[in-house]
Amino acid sequence: MLIDTDVIIWYMRGSEKARDYLDSNPRFHLSVVTYMELVQGMRNKQELRALRRALRNWKAKIIYINEEISSKAMFYVEQHYLSHSVQLADALIGATAVSYGLSLLTGNDKHYKIIKEVDVKKFRPEI
Repeated sequence: MLIDTDVIIWYMRGSEKARDYLDSNPRFHLSVVTYMELVQGMRNKQELRALRRALRNWKAKIIYINEEISSKAMFYVEQHYLSHSVQLADALIGATAVSYGLSLLTGNDKHYKIIKEVDVKKFRPEI
């Protein structure tokens, strides 16, 4: 399973549903794009340390961008930006999921619905 940025943000905001999911499904994957988005949202070094600690505890694997991911993301942007405003980060995260044959857990499923190859699993933080 590839975890999208918003799920980890919900976890860091104290969502019990996000905590329960991530704690019961460790060893998940995340795109390096997700990691960088999370770091950009940190307010201080303590939050960054908490993120790193949580990722270590979960044994989460960060997937780095390679040529296949870049090529797929480029295709998604070319095909869908003008019609559906597919953003760079979403194209890279979606391409990572497709390239590694992983489902993508996200609360922002509308960001990925146009990319038919992505196996989107909807996350809803509220119960």
